[in-house]
Amino acid sequence: MTITNFMQLPSGSDLRALFERPAAETGFFLTVEDRAGIERLLRNRAARHAPNPPLLNGLLRHKLRISRGATEPVSPELVVAGCHVTYMISGEGSRSGLLTMSSAPAPGHILVASLLGATLIGMRKLQKSPLLREDGQIDIVVVLDVRAPSDHAAA
Repeated sequence: MTITNFMQLPSGSDLRALFERPAAETGFFLTVEDRAGIERLLRNRAARHAPNPPLLNGLLRHKLRISRGATEPVSPELVVAGCHVTYMISGEGSRSGLLTMSSAPAPGHILVASLLGATLIGMRKLQKSPLLREDGQIDIVVVLDVRAPSDHAAA
């Protein structure tokens, strides 16, 4: 005789919720200003000029969902809008730039309204994370160094 237990999900449940890690395990932290900035980017459709707007919008919404609130004063190792971040993508050398909430590209700036910027915001020094690429590939990005913004306003 075989006894089988079938797991029944409550009606209307989302299977993805079973596999997503709780916010406490993700390791991403957003300041109140960064959360508001991301919401503003989404509301103003700042990703519409990105190579893959639906993917970027989904990543930004996901970052809002999984990130915990950063405590004040903000740790100097936390990547926030307006800080200068040095990072390395798997298989490449280190790079750096100013993380900005602006939707207009500028030399030396990393837009939060890009897959790289959306991934970096909320990370900490020496933290690794998967990085989605426009071509569908997934790399790893690691934060090497963070320098606090010169003023508290996000660029």
